[in-house]
Amino acid sequence: MKRTEIREIFDNPSQHMGEEVTVCGWIKTARESKRLGFIELNDGSQLRNLQIVIESEKIANFDEIFKENVGASLIVTGTLEETPTAKQLFELKAETVQVEGHSAPDYPLQKKQHSFEFLRTIPHFRARSNTFNSVFRVRSVAAYAIHKFFNENGFIYSHTPIITGNDCEGAGEMFHVTSLDFNNLPLDEAGKVSYLGDFFGEPANLTVSGQLEGECMAMAFGKIYTFGPTFRAENSNTARHAAEFWMIEPEIAFADLDDDMALAENMLKYVIKYVLEHCKQEMDFLDELADRELLDRLTFVSNSEVEVITYTEAIALLEKSPKAFDFPVSWGCDLQTEHERYLTEQLFKKPLFIINYPKEIKSFYMRLNEDEKTVAAMDLLTPGIGEIIGGSQREERLDILIKRLKECGLSEADYRWYTDLRRFGGTKHAGFGLGFERLVMYLTGMNNIRDVLMFPRTAGAAL
Repeated sequence: MKRTEIREIFDNPSQHMGEEVTVCGWIKTARESKRLGFIELNDGSQLRNLQIVIESEKIANFDEIFKENVGASLIVTGTLEETPTAKQLFELKAETVQVEGHSAPDYPLQKKQHSFEFLRTIPHFRARSNTFNSVFRVRSVAAYAIHKFFNENGFIYSHTPIITGNDCEGAGEMFHVTSLDFNNLPLDEAGKVSYLGDFFGEPANLTVSGQLEGECMAMAFGKIYTFGPTFRAENSNTARHAAEFWMIEPEIAFADLDDDMALAENMLKYVIKYVLEHCKQEMDFLDELADRELLDRLTFVSNSEVEVITYTEAIALLEKSPKAFDFPVSWGCDLQTEHERYLTEQLFKKPLFIINYPKEIKSFYMRLNEDEKTVAAMDLLTPGIGEIIGGSQREERLDILIKRLKECGLSEADYRWYTDLRRFGGTKHAGFGLGFERLVMYLTGMNNIRDVLMFPRTAGAAL
């Protein structure tokens, strides 16, 4: 069987006009009279459906076909014909229709608008809805755009470990990996679990970040990026947190914080423009359904200069604000989404970098500034979501890095390999992390991270 994708027909209708083609897909809608039947068929190659016209006199199994429910899969062979006076410009006049897979009457996706809450209860079906079909297609194109950007700019794609003994963020909110028998855990003399008989012979976890290993690669290749799964055992049920998500983490050698910000800005704008160009159907649909300001906001950000202010300046501006924040503001606090969105949407009305955060609220690997109170960290904030990228210049000075490890209660011995990068040909270097799901939320206007993951893993949910 030579199959033609529906996308190919819409892209080049004149090439197929008057020809016999075979399409495969799922019934989106079906209606019939005694003589004629109409089916909207979608094969997943694009958002739009192809109208199939079925004549009862020509198709022997006409009655069987129209007993099928929405969701049934068909193989249709027919001739593509122009319909210039109709709503659609062309349609497929069926010559044969084969029912490939039946759909039971209780198929949950009927021809009506379903709530996101309901669709989350059937994650295995929701990609068949127009909204999530659009979201996951944008996700795919955005992932390709990220790889394309880094490849065009000479970066090496680096695969970092998923199982690790390191806690990059130092927060301790990690999933443990073990082969020990939970019904018969071995204990040491102190009554604590002994890992000597475990698979790795020591405690191991699912990674929260590939950054530290990425720095090793950057010290050999100069420019690398990772794009892989990361895990956080943070028991949070907010719309922005998931236990399993994907991270993009570039590292660049011989680079400072300014270089890091330039890379982050260029990458974000590249991805936005690429998605707007290559997902026009989906973005138009999402702009109308999910967020009426989506296209305008993305276009504005992709063409805007990014302002740069320090954390200290940001705090001063927030303290002067007449707005009553849910989270009080003072120097040393961690900025919340409401603070970030106020700065970008009401004060500056454009994308914004905030730099030089207090060292107490940032990770040990960030470069200590001369004031010894702040570190060379940066967050890129955008209207509509707040923080979307976080990064820093890394601490390349061995003595200060060791001091910071101790201040954060981390063992120098556990990070010997990491400090070796400073002992043997260390350089100034920088990098950032971009949560891919947060980016997809921003690109699609979705307000809940559960709606940009096909099978979201959140606290209490591991379907």
